[in-house]
Amino acid sequence: MKILYQDDHFVAVDKPAGLLVHRSDIDRHETRFAVQMLRDQLGRRVFPVHRLDKPTAGVLLFALNPEAARQMMAVFMGDSIRKTYLAVVRGHTAETDTIDYPLKEELDKMTDAKADPDKQAQAAVTRYRRLATVELPHAVGRYPSCRYSLLQISPETGRKHQIRRHMKHIFHPIVGDTTHGDGRHNDFFRAHFNCHQLLLAATGLVFTHPYSGAEMNIKAPLDPVYSRVITELGWGHLFADS
Repeated sequence: MKILYQDDHFVAVDKPAGLLVHRSDIDRHETRFAVQMLRDQLGRRVFPVHRLDKPTAGVLLFALNPEAARQMMAVFMGDSIRKTYLAVVRGHTAETDTIDYPLKEELDKMTDAKADPDKQAQAAVTRYRRLATVELPHAVGRYPSCRYSLLQISPETGRKHQIRRHMKHIFHPIVGDTTHGDGRHNDFFRAHFNCHQLLLAATGLVFTHPYSGAEMNIKAPLDPVYSRVITELGWGHLFADS
């Protein structure tokens, strides 16, 4: 995997879409995991300090020892870390908005068998800013054309599938989301753009380094498929200097 940053305590990589962070009973058939791949690549143990969903690409941070992992997890539990995502969603959204909508924990029958199904919804806040829109002359569903927005998204909390669930909640699901998305628009992107992945990417991570005190700003480029789709939608100029 491409290394975005590395020092004596931490290493950040650009996780590809479709790669699990670590082994999971949910995907028993999978044989490739970011933890094992990076361990083999560096020749040492690594400790993930946060997670990205399997279909989400982008910045993934690991600690290089247990103490660094504890220090960094404390940073993630606080309110000083800033995470930035880029998403293509169905429809034309507002220019900016804050989605403040509590989420009940999503439970998996295999991995969360002992979890409390009656646990109350937890606070969840997501902010976004619209970067661009497009309307294409293709009928998808009952409308003669289809509309999409490009969003910069900043979650303020870290609930499971938070961004994907919040975008569904405001009726602007992320393109390529097979769980919380719109199948008709997913099919359109597969057929028209040859895009078979979730168009959600973790593009930036900003935090204060727990050892040096320096502000860290780690960025990940869009992968080739995402970048191509952005260009074909007419938004390539937004990333010409990145």
